[in-house]
Amino acid sequence: MEGKSTAARAIPELSVVVPAYNEEARITATLERICAFMDSSIERPELIIVDDGSSDKTVEVVEKFIENIPYARVIEQGVNRGKGAAVRAGVLDSSRDLILFSDADLSTPIEDFLLLYEALKQGPRVAVGSRGMKESRLEIRQPWYREMMGRIFNKIVRFVLPLTLQDTQCGFKLFAKEEAKTLFGALRTEGFAFDVELIYRAHLAGIQIAEIPVTWRNDEASRVRAIQDSAHMFAQLLTIRVQVLKDKKAGCLLKTTEE
Repeated sequence: MEGKSTAARAIPELSVVVPAYNEEARITATLERICAFMDSSIERPELIIVDDGSSDKTVEVVEKFIENIPYARVIEQGVNRGKGAAVRAGVLDSSRDLILFSDADLSTPIEDFLLLYEALKQGPRVAVGSRGMKESRLEIRQPWYREMMGRIFNKIVRFVLPLTLQDTQCGFKLFAKEEAKTLFGALRTEGFAFDVELIYRAHLAGIQIAEIPVTWRNDEASRVRAIQDSAHMFAQLLTIRVQVLKDKKAGCLLKTTEE
């Protein structure tokens, strides 16, 4: 894929991690948009697609798309372990100074990376895309019951854990490399609640986090099962609190798998 000259690119380097599970129908459009953005804006891009044990042709479709894109590769998990495990695998395999993970549906457009990038330039080491702030741009809203469940989940998160973010679950987060490697290296949650564990570990470690309002366009093909996954996420919160505090007491709050 041809892009603009290096001189026209404003940002030195970026890794983008995309977890994918049974995404054969929409992954090509997502990768086209991500690659177009990276070709025009990033000097040294890296794109990592992590297949989370898909039962469809996701891997085949991805491999065909990236065969002539030298900065892109696919990691196969082999079995369906969960979104947290997929993102973790991609982040730990990445090599650039900035690491973004983005949902495969691009409900938050890749161009909003620039908003998170500007936030990191001001000092924070983690920038979290948010749908819950008054400045957030919800162009296509979720069904009312999903929005209600999201608000309830956020209230429970803030009750169980000392966190103040309006939205922990938006699948669009940017990390400086060092913090990404240590946070994901310590991550234990493999399912959808992994975001909460990451933010909680960062909070306890004193890592500065910026919450940034982003654009959101809900995709009806979301892989999140409203009742089943939400119930599982609720159950995981207490486990996260107990385990992370245990790790902190043991002195391994940010211990990576390489240590």
